[in-house]
Amino acid sequence: MSGEKDLAVLLQKMEPVLNAGEYVFCTVEALGEIPDIEKVLFFFREHEAVTIVLEKAIADEWNMVYTYISSWITLTIHSSLEAVGLTAAFANALKNENISCNVVAAYFHDHLFIAKEDADKAMKTLSALKTK
Repeated sequence: MSGEKDLAVLLQKMEPVLNAGEYVFCTVEALGEIPDIEKVLFFFREHEAVTIVLEKAIADEWNMVYTYISSWITLTIHSSLEAVGLTAAFANALKNENISCNVVAAYFHDHLFIAKEDADKAMKTLSALKTK
């Protein structure tokens, strides 16, 4: 099952879901510094450090430093990793509303991390893409 590639279908059938909670981006030098890897939503190794994303409450418990508190929106359509234009479509719509967006394309869905204060506006903006 490789996911949908047709942009029109992706936009018409995508259902944004606002996940509960607040999420933050933190860094560690190595994964071994993380007290409980199971509590990390995802991580990405960069040259400078390992970026981890996790719930704010857990980061606070672990005394981790962060500067950006986000909401997590999942686009609940199985989009193909080869789909062309989906990221551009929602990124442009959010840009037009002056909403920043950090995107993670996982195997089944796209996940958007939006500044917490923009979550409701982002949900309305994403839902409006279905009518275009």
